[in-house]
Amino acid sequence: MADDDSGAAVVEFIFLSLLLLIPVVYLVLTLAQVQAVAFAAEAVARDVSRSAVVGGVDALQDGESYAAAERAGRERADAALESTLADFKVDPDLAEVEVGCSTSPCFTPGSNVDVAVTIEVRLPGIGALVPRAVVTVDARGSSPVDGYLP
Repeated sequence: MADDDSGAAVVEFIFLSLLLLIPVVYLVLTLAQVQAVAFAAEAVARDVSRSAVVGGVDALQDGESYAAAERAGRERADAALESTLADFKVDPDLAEVEVGCSTSPCFTPGSNVDVAVTIEVRLPGIGALVPRAVVTVDARGSSPVDGYLP
């Protein structure tokens, strides 16, 4: 019997399922990776800004100058940056972080410490074929400098 099609539907179903399933799985994995980096960027912005404020205000309360307080704030912010990126398993080379103050000198009561974070996400699989296949995730954070008694 040359016209017997028994079993052909199963083969077609498996072929079409794989053909449709592979792109859907790739899309889910890619979106999950981008979302994970978005969470990391938000956490970095929050943690770095708050750590800089705490480090700077602590230094001022210990009687340090504003320049020394800025150094202390940067040191504590760098430690928070490394820790937060490690928690989210993000390569520090892919992250760009800018820390700035809303006033000069930094850490005056009522001012803000602003942080801008940019992290590049390489798309899985095609990243090796297309080196520029990246998604850029941005986040911003700001922490107020509370009043203190120097």
